[in-house]
Amino acid sequence: MRRLFLALSLLALASCVTTPQPEPTPEPAPAAPAEPPKAEDPQAFRTKMPTPGKSPDLVLPTFEQTKLDNGLTVVTNTRRELPLVFVGLAFANGTSQDPAAQGGLADLTYKMLLEGAGGKDTIALDNAFADLGVSPSMRVEPDGAIVGVRVLARNADKALALLADVARRPTFAQKDFDRRKKQQLADLVRRLGTPWFLAQQAYLEAVFTSAHPYGHPGSGVPASVEKLTLQDVKRFYQKNVGPKATALVVVGDVTKQQAEDWAKKYLGDWKGEAVLPSAPPAPASPPRDSLRVVHKPGLEQTFIMVGRPGIAVGHPDEYALDLAITVFGGFFGSRLNMNLREAKGYTYGAGASSDARLGVGPITVYSSVRANVTGPALAEFVRELTDIKARPIASKELEAAREGLIRSYPGIFETVEWVGINAATLFLKRRPMDEFARQVEGLEKATPAEVQRVAETYLNPAAMQIILVGDPDVIQQQVVPLNLGKLAPMDVAGAGKPAPGKAGK
Repeated sequence: MRRLFLALSLLALASCVTTPQPEPTPEPAPAAPAEPPKAEDPQAFRTKMPTPGKSPDLVLPTFEQTKLDNGLTVVTNTRRELPLVFVGLAFANGTSQDPAAQGGLADLTYKMLLEGAGGKDTIALDNAFADLGVSPSMRVEPDGAIVGVRVLARNADKALALLADVARRPTFAQKDFDRRKKQQLADLVRRLGTPWFLAQQAYLEAVFTSAHPYGHPGSGVPASVEKLTLQDVKRFYQKNVGPKATALVVVGDVTKQQAEDWAKKYLGDWKGEAVLPSAPPAPASPPRDSLRVVHKPGLEQTFIMVGRPGIAVGHPDEYALDLAITVFGGFFGSRLNMNLREAKGYTYGAGASSDARLGVGPITVYSSVRANVTGPALAEFVRELTDIKARPIASKELEAAREGLIRSYPGIFETVEWVGINAATLFLKRRPMDEFARQVEGLEKATPAEVQRVAETYLNPAAMQIILVGDPDVIQQQVVPLNLGKLAPMDVAGAGKPAPGKAGK
């Protein structure tokens, strides 16, 4: 009862209590007006150097090679980006197969192949190619020749039919020979006005001797070309052109099976006596005993060419030597160019190259310099060669050369035509079909010690032959005091005759 009363009392008390009311919420203060966004400075990007993106992966073309029963080699590569095909023929006997005293014969013979074939005269053959929208190109080199066209895929079959006639059924008409020979002689007269060609003649004789297969210009000289006859051309063709010494190269929007079918259709029954030539013998590399000089009185520049025998393709030193030559003179930032052009201002440019051939090819260093700095410039050539040992190749130089060489590979495969020419070169130099992958791997793996060793071995200044084309008085006055050897005037066709008493001692 007490509990019930207490509960009722509490309930009555609770009902009398007033419930408190919540205080009113104050009105929010009005928001301050937003500041307008600041305009971005369009030049702000200039304050920070952009970072390079990720280098794309290097993708090299893959080549496949087969042979027909008659000995013809077929090299193919499929490239589907565009409906284009390069169709070409590579002939393995080049200017190194010129008979003695017949320099220019190979060059003239291969160019005669396009002067009518398969019953068509020169104009009809040219029109037949033109109807397909193409004009054939011919390259003649020491280790072979390449003729080919870049054509729409739908016309590749017809283009090969014409090229097969060019290789198998050349016309060799006397009137065409006379005209082509006259053109070659006229071109030689023009080239004899250039210091480069004059230097090349003296250089090849100095590095290889005139009796060596690589010891003469592939185009010949006027004295040798003038004596060539149509019978000489026919004999060279008969001896050096045939299926066993030829490769059909087909690259582009085509399958390997298509290429083989075309080869059998147009070249499968071809017969001939020609075989692959042997590699030319390695030349001697004696120390320099003189400086060969080609006199060009009044020349405002002196052309300097320095070199020696190098290596053949496949030599163990090939990749390390490529890197060493690149550091020395193979790109704009090379030691020689930065010295002669950037530091001294003697020239617009200086360069160096190593031409690994089927046989031992040359290592060549060259530049045209102002005549009034002939002596100082030549002294810098020799100093840079000497410094290879005194100032070893730095890591930064080597890596720049390595990166530059490897990243240049996509450029040589830019078009189906260049892919085809490089494929043909594999055949001419007897290299495996994965040669380009081997080259990249060799460049990547070449160690600083290997590069330094080959640099000291092949860039020894004492073994470098020196050729100078320029004013004899300037050369006499500026070069003799350098004590690099006696001056030996060279009697090169087209150059000024050496003046009496200008040889120097």
